[in-house]
Amino acid sequence: MPTNVPRRRADAVQDPFRKMPKAKKPAEQPKDVPAVLLGEHSRYQIKSGWLAGTFVARAFPKPPTTARGMIAEATGATEEAAISALHEVIDAREDRRTGERRRDPQNGVDVPSVEEYVEAVRQVTLSGPQRAMLTALSLAGEDGLADSRMAYAAGYKSETSANRSFAATGLLIAEYLSAGTEAEDAPITRDGTAILGFRGATATEDATGNWILHPELRKAVRLAM
Repeated sequence: MPTNVPRRRADAVQDPFRKMPKAKKPAEQPKDVPAVLLGEHSRYQIKSGWLAGTFVARAFPKPPTTARGMIAEATGATEEAAISALHEVIDAREDRRTGERRRDPQNGVDVPSVEEYVEAVRQVTLSGPQRAMLTALSLAGEDGLADSRMAYAAGYKSETSANRSFAATGLLIAEYLSAGTEAEDAPITRDGTAILGFRGATATEDATGNWILHPELRKAVRLAM
């Protein structure tokens, strides 16, 4: 019987993967690149470094907040390029959000969106009573709360203390969102309360209306707290 098998056929049987293309090697990490570089832009912490074959820059909530989650991300040919691209992403995001704010006829301020309020409430440092007031007001809905009930909900002994704390809450949120607190048509709101809400209508001019949160903030508080 013939025993000579063509060499090409034998080679094909013995090494069927000879002609398959070789897998490309992943890009090597440049030398002398730190694992993670920390920085800041606007109100966010920036973390950048080499990841999966490229330079990546990411924005996160800035400490000491306990909030978690990535805000934005960008890549680049160099670490500097990735960081610069991320700055542009953040700035464009802020411009978009500012442009989408609703003008409130009650006090003349531009009301942030639910998205903005959620981020702010999660990141600013609020006291227990301040959070209690926001929660109580969010549950009160469109009816709002009288000063006495708001003070009671937060555990304050006086309405003055409650209102002062409420105004301080507004200033913290306004500062974080870079939102103006002074309304030309309503100078009485310059204490920071305008970014939170407004006074409800009353039967007489001498009466004090209930505090009512903006609808966007009411929803944000329910989502964030």
